Formats: sequence, C-alpha cells, structure tokens
Amino acid sequence: MPFPSSPRTRSGPRRRSLLAVGSTALALAGCTAGTEDPGGRSDGQSAAERRARARAARDSEGLVERYDAVIAARPALAGLLRPLREEAARHARAFGADRRKTPSSTAPSAPPSPDSPSAAAVPGNDKDALAVLAAAERELADRRAGTLLDVPGELARLLASVAAAGAAHVYLLTEGGV
Repeated sequence: MPFPSSPRTRSGPRRRSLLAVGSTALALAGCTAGTEDPGGRSDGQSAAERRARARAARDSEGLVERYDAVIAARPALAGLLRPLREEAARHARAFGADRRKTPSSTAPSAPPSPDSPSAAAVPGNDKDALAVLAAAERELADRRAGTLLDVPGELARLLASVAAAGAAHVYLLTEGGV
C-alpha cells in the first residue's frame, strides 16, 4: 500500500525565524559559559587558553567596531544592525573582554576614527555595507571553527557556539533577514 504524499505547503515557523531565534539562543548559551571564578582569577587555564580567549575577545571587539563604523556611515541601517552588534559585544564579554572597553549596549560610542581599520571604506550603499559586515562575520566564524581542535573543551564549546551565531549573522545579513 503506497504512503500518501506529504502536503506541499509547510506549516510551522519559517527557516529565517528559526535562524534568528537560534542565533540568539546560541549566543546566550555561549555567553553564559565562563571559567573564571567570582574573584576574577582564571584558575586552571593554560597560557595558550588565555591567549586564545584574549584573541577571541579582541576579534569580537573588532567586529563591534565594524558594526559601529557601518552604523555611523549608514544610519538607516542602525535599527537593523543594532541587535547583531549587541550580540558581538556580548561575545566579547563572554571571552573576557574588559567591560569598560566594550561599548555600552544602549548606543555605539563615538564614531570610529578614520585611522581605524574598521572605519576604512564603508561602502556608500546599504547592500554593499551589509556585504562588508557579512564578509567580516564569515571570516571570523570560519577562523573560530578552525581553532576548535586546538583549544580545551569549555573554550571549544564557547567558540563553536559563537561561530554558529556568526554563521547565522552571515545568513541574516546576506538574505535580508535582519
């Protein structure tokens, strides 16, 4: 007896809404992980792990600067980009970035200086500006995924979670789901 064919129309949430929710869930799950004790010591961390965390924090801070540069140059995109920028700032904090150096979540700090690499040549139209951010997110997510085998378990899980969130950001930036 043949099975009835499945209906062509799908019920339930769309893929874009799942990716947006999944991105936030991954970011929150990854951002709650930490190996520092309440006293601020990094007990049990090797020097290599501390260096990997510091680099990941700097990379996330650099991504926040890129978002700030695009928001400053293309203010019409601010409402769309602010949630992704805030996730990048949370990622920086999860890796141990100095909270005083990470811009506040209410608004970007002063526009980046023209000498900063993130402020260099923000494209003059929205589509190209989003493409620049997507390329930065993609490169960083790929680099983080590539380091997973070189770091200990908890840091690897955090890097994987943040890399997955970055990949979701790429999708949202390129497919117009922001």
